[in-house]
Amino acid sequence: MTERTTLAGELKWWQRGIIYQIYPRSFQDSGGDGVGDLRGITARLPYLASLGIEAVWLSPIFTSPMRDFGYDVADYCNIDPLFGTLADFDELVAGAHALGLKIMLDYVPNHTSSDHAWFRESTASRDSEKRDWYVWRDPAPDGGPPNNWVSFFGGPAWTLDPASGQYYLHQFLPSQPDLNWRNPQVRAAMGDVLRFWMRRGVDGFRVDVIWLLAEDERFLDEPENPAWTPGTVEHAKLDHIYTQDQPETHDYIREMRRVLDEFDDRMMVGEIYLPMEKLLPYAGTADAQMVHLPFNFHLILLPWQAGVVRAFADGYDAASRAAGAWPNWVLGNHDQHRFKTRVGAAQYRVAQTLLLTLRGTPTVYYGDEIGMQNVPIPLDRMVDPAGLQQPDVPAASRDPERTPMQWDETENAGFTGAGITPWLPLADDAVAVNVAAQEADSASDLHYFRALSRLRREHPALLAGSYTSLDTGAEDVLAYRRELEGETVTVLLNFGAGTHDLGDLGNGDTLLSSEGDRPQPGAPLRPNEARIVLG
Repeated sequence: MTERTTLAGELKWWQRGIIYQIYPRSFQDSGGDGVGDLRGITARLPYLASLGIEAVWLSPIFTSPMRDFGYDVADYCNIDPLFGTLADFDELVAGAHALGLKIMLDYVPNHTSSDHAWFRESTASRDSEKRDWYVWRDPAPDGGPPNNWVSFFGGPAWTLDPASGQYYLHQFLPSQPDLNWRNPQVRAAMGDVLRFWMRRGVDGFRVDVIWLLAEDERFLDEPENPAWTPGTVEHAKLDHIYTQDQPETHDYIREMRRVLDEFDDRMMVGEIYLPMEKLLPYAGTADAQMVHLPFNFHLILLPWQAGVVRAFADGYDAASRAAGAWPNWVLGNHDQHRFKTRVGAAQYRVAQTLLLTLRGTPTVYYGDEIGMQNVPIPLDRMVDPAGLQQPDVPAASRDPERTPMQWDETENAGFTGAGITPWLPLADDAVAVNVAAQEADSASDLHYFRALSRLRREHPALLAGSYTSLDTGAEDVLAYRRELEGETVTVLLNFGAGTHDLGDLGNGDTLLSSEGDRPQPGAPLRPNEARIVLG
């Protein structure tokens, strides 16, 4: 065995493979109620395996009143009947494992549903045994909320409980009270939740809003954000120095990590919207490990310009190496608009290529492999509380990126049966943009995605190789090399509409071009082209 193969082979599954996020409500309805479910996902496992992915991450499927569509958990150790049963879940895990796929769950530790038995007991009286499981405070001197903290969904982050005369904290909906992670009983109970699912075969967790677990115990007002402008989300009005990224949060995550390490080969990725210098510490140190992957959302947030992306990729790669952290990349998810809509159709394959060839673990969002885009949702069909509570902020709703998967050209695009109203409207282009149509077209986006995932498996340099960006002399072109023990793969990405002669940079055999052909070595890079060459 060569050293090159050994190095690539030493990567953990969460380092070498593609993670594929499914929003279960929108993937496949097997029950005829217009909402996706576990049996629907199980039925589509062969399709998922065909993509060349490593793991499937499911957004929340736990018992919930669904006021925030599962991110308000009423029972962490059961499946909501909307999605099926624990037996259905076990069948899904067994089916996925039989196909070589890992299963990841969404773990929601910051808050529960107000319907959770813990919160109901907490509200019973100030002397309740679980009173301190949540964050309670006396009113301000004027009788109002304890401080000026605001919810991510708009409005105060505090709601008064008239029976006790105290306010409880909720950084999201009033029906999503924040757990008090300072309480060791809370931490122990949430550790048992992780154990419950790992014993059922779960391989990993995406941890929701992990950087919010602790609040400053002085409960001071947060300063106003001078950069906030009207028409944007209310939460951005404040600088969240007392509710985000508190030092105690790191201690809590180390505790979580110790629970995961009780089991073999498990992992967690943390949802963290922070600048790079604050993000990477969430990986921890060799002696005090934290999350395996601190989610890097910067490709979502950065301007889509070659120079900007290069500068960030260079800095992030270097900082990751210095911190001993494994990089990861994301272009879209259930909270962010579809990346094809964001970068434009002409740049779609450039973006897809970037995501799957940078050093680190890529996470892809269901439907992005066929080029699904945002779906405009009329107000009378809007269901997302973030949008409904902020109707004057057009970007607040997350419904446009959560619409049903487009499987075929039939009514409801094969997501649910004819005559059934899906929980969200389907895209107008679903008749043409769907899995079945793209399966039949060798030049389709779906086949391009599979070609990229195949290259990752065939070329160890794309998995374990170094990353070095290259000077191209062209403002619109990003180029970089991935090298590992004698193998060099060069990625050329044209962010613009011009043609560029890159000289020796393109002097290699073309492994893949977004144009569907195999240009000769050294051929000019065409407008909006992504090209991967050997050498």
